[in-house]
Amino acid sequence: MHESCSSCPPVVGDVEASVGYCWPVRVYYEDTDAGGVVYHATYLNYMERARTEWLRALGYAQEALVRERGILFAVHRLSVDYLYPARLDDQLCVRVGALKIRRASMEFSQQIQSKCASYPRLLTRATVKIACLAAKNMTPCPIPDPILDAFHTWENRRCEC
Repeated sequence: MHESCSSCPPVVGDVEASVGYCWPVRVYYEDTDAGGVVYHATYLNYMERARTEWLRALGYAQEALVRERGILFAVHRLSVDYLYPARLDDQLCVRVGALKIRRASMEFSQQIQSKCASYPRLLTRATVKIACLAAKNMTPCPIPDPILDAFHTWENRRCEC
């Protein structure tokens, strides 16, 4: 974290109203470049981990989905806005919110926010479209109904990061 939260500017965007799942993370040395700033691709890792942990919180581990249901989820489209940098030792909240849930795909809004208590700041936001694929041939397939139902249970939950 920054030594003083008074150096953090006010929240950018509608972070407080976010719904969905939150995954906390701290920035480690391995996540940064030589200047102590989080490397741009690392934000994508954080987002992937948050989606994976959201799926796990719903009761579905990715490896088990492949083994037991023969499906996997893959990124189809990704759009990222890098607004402000995260730095070494910052505490972050990675948010996952469902925008659209379709029969064979989902679109998520993801945000990475600093957890500076006095002035949380939106650092990165993304829209991610995920496709459901048959593991055996990597072709699109329907998301199984129990999983779709689980997705809908989280749609309007508030983050408590």
